[in-house]
Amino acid sequence: MTQTVSIYPDRQALIDAAVTVMVDRIRAAVNERHSCAIALSGGSTPQPLYAALAHTDLPWERIHIFWGDERYVAPTHPDSNYGMTRRVWLDLVTIPAANVHPMRTDFADPQLAAADYERQIATHFGLAAGEFPAFDLILLGMGDDGHTASLFPHTAALSVVDRAVTVGDKDGQPRLTFTYPTLDRSRSTIFLIAGASKQAALAEVFAPTGDASTYPSRGIVPQGELLWLLDAAAGEKLAPSS
Repeated sequence: MTQTVSIYPDRQALIDAAVTVMVDRIRAAVNERHSCAIALSGGSTPQPLYAALAHTDLPWERIHIFWGDERYVAPTHPDSNYGMTRRVWLDLVTIPAANVHPMRTDFADPQLAAADYERQIATHFGLAAGEFPAFDLILLGMGDDGHTASLFPHTAALSVVDRAVTVGDKDGQPRLTFTYPTLDRSRSTIFLIAGASKQAALAEVFAPTGDASTYPSRGIVPQGELLWLLDAAAGEKLAPSS
């Protein structure tokens, strides 16, 4: 793993840099492997990034979009990660419908939904039983509590290592989420983090010693590159490495 921390003066500069990084990684994947598989995060921080990507010139027919986690709500619900991404990005570009792979949330049991998404991923990547996918790019955020994707502190999902997708738990509400083994096989992993409220968790994530069960973002150790893109408010107490 190669890790880089980059701190930008404000949120707009952060988003501009994230657009550049994502476009570069997407084009590189398409050039090298003729396709690019991306897993996206939800929340408010990436919304302007997705809106900006809607106005970029990319080979949409070669890009496949997945999600690293999802709230267990209908796609039309305002909290849906998929729904938000469609509104601000995917509905505005010419990406083929077959290239968009949302997590289904219409199963009575979320465990069935997790298994369904795992099957979708296995089919797309041509995986044998027990194998994990290697996404070209995974975009992650981090909560004030240090969670990432829907891997929340001291929850059962943190210990799932035999599944690509599992069910997370946010205050008793189910979430679908990638597991650590899936997140760790990504060729490029980008944390996009903004706001002073993230400083305390970031300090714990970057501390020389610590507990990933308390701050799950510590547990992300990808085989490829790990890029931390922060605005100045979030990264005030961290020294950039680039």
